[in-house]
Parts: sequence; structure tokens; C-alpha cells
Amino acid sequence: QAAAPLHPVAVQCQEAQVVVTVHRDLFGTGRLVKAMDLTLGSAACPPVAQSAAESTVTFVAGLHECGSTLQMTPDSLIYKTILSYKPTPGNLVIIRTNMAVVPIECHYPRKSNVSSNAIQPTWAPFRSTLSAEERLMFSLRLMNDDWSTERVSNGFQLGESLHLQADVASGDHVPLRLFVDDCVATLSPDRNSSPRYALIDLSGCLVDGRSDDTTSAFISPRPRQETLQFVVDAFKFAGDERNLIYITCHLKVSPADQAPNPLNKACSFNKASSLWAPVEGTGDICSCCETGNCP
Repeated sequence: QAAAPLHPVAVQCQEAQVVVTVHRDLFGTGRLVKAMDLTLGSAACPPVAQSAAESTVTFVAGLHECGSTLQMTPDSLIYKTILSYKPTPGNLVIIRTNMAVVPIECHYPRKSNVSSNAIQPTWAPFRSTLSAEERLMFSLRLMNDDWSTERVSNGFQLGESLHLQADVASGDHVPLRLFVDDCVATLSPDRNSSPRYALIDLSGCLVDGRSDDTTSAFISPRPRQETLQFVVDAFKFAGDERNLIYITCHLKVSPADQAPNPLNKACSFNKASSLWAPVEGTGDICSCCETGNCP
């Protein structure tokens, strides 16, 4: 992962125009925003150029264009505009970054040279509450990034990752292997409420990892057969400002000596190979994750 840019928004105030260069790693998380989601001014002018090599987009506008405003002081002329970032949901359900508005000012002193001032964007965290359907002694916990202990806070910023760990206490049972059958995110404790977003579906397919803008995946290998860990990139529901999301998961077990199969599996999408891969078992048990025809 490349280092985050020190100044994601650079402004050049020229004689008759302003040039704004925006690094697409706008929030310094390593996740590039879409160029089409960036606009300049109240008139929402689009960028005039973009560099794939440098992951930047460039806006060029006359000082009076794109809805800019002029403020006059005894010593200066100040042209004001805004850089807007409004994420469009790739799948019409969720987004993984917050909106941002960056005020931009060009100051033109009457007896000096030009200076510019850009303000770095800020974003607010959201909170996540986890619940699990309990059968036997099941648990679903939010863990620290190194998986060593349970996470104290359930608040996240977009761009961070949720480390989720599912466990079952086997007790006097025969040795068991744990699977996460499905996980769904909702805005209320009712897992059937709307809107809803499936993180894991189709009997153990981590379908969230199939999206272009995510690195969500199961952790392989497992620490033990009765534990399954997975990482999900933080998100919120598009068009909804509530900061509390419920994640409900259905956990199940199979005998530890039973080979994983299309009904009992833990499959992640590998973007490098464009293939689904299981935590254990043969790759063919994940083929239904792509076709959607799982048992």
C-alpha cells in the first residue's frame, strides 16, 4: 500500500483561474475515491483531467466560474469555492466513505503575491452493534486488530476494518468445526428489516469481499476448529445518517472430522486470482459462491 498523501488537496491560485489537484486517497486510508464523485463549486463542475499513475484528479476553473463567490476586504480580494466529495453507492445499498466538503479560498492581496489555503476534510465515526443467534454456546465478538483481546469500543471510522471472531464452546460434544452460515447488516435489531445488506450469504460465502472497493475476507488458517475469524471493511448505509448498524450472524457447526462441503464452508473472494477460495477444503466447494446456486 502506498503512503497516504500528506496534503490530499493542493490549490494553485493563478492570475485568472484556480487549479485544484486532489489525491484520490482523500482520507489517507489507502482507499481511492472515484473521480466522478468529486466536483468543484456549487455548480458541481467536473474535473478536467486525471492521472492514473499518480491517482490524482485536477480541476481548473476561472475565478468567477463554478459558482465561486467573491469577498472584498480592505487589503484583499478573496475568491471562495468548495471541493465536494459525494460518494455514489456502487451497489445502490451501502457506501464505505463519508461525504466531505473542502472549503477553498484564493487570496489576492492588492500589493503582494498570491497565496492559497485549503482545509483538510474531516469525517465522523459510526458505531456498530453485534448480535448472534445462539445455539449451543455460540459467540460473536468484535476483536482488536491483532485478535488478542475483545475490542473495548464498537465505534469505527470509514476506512477502518471490523475484526469479527465467531466461537463455539464444544463442551462435551464431539470435536466441532464452526461456520458462519450468513451475516446481514441492518439499521434495526430485526434482521429482516429494510434496508439490509448481506455480508456473508449462500452458506458461508463472504459476498461483501466480491465488491470492488473492499478487502473483506475470512482469516486463514483458523486458530482452532471451533473458531472462525473474518475482516469486514467499515461501511454505512447510503442515504441514511444513522450511526448505529446491527450485524446479525447465523452460526453453525459440523463434526470436525467431516470434510467441508458446499453446505458447510468458509469462502473468500481472492481479487488477485479472481477466484473464490475456502479456508479449508477443496476449491470446488466455493464454486456456488459465484453462481449463487449454493444448497
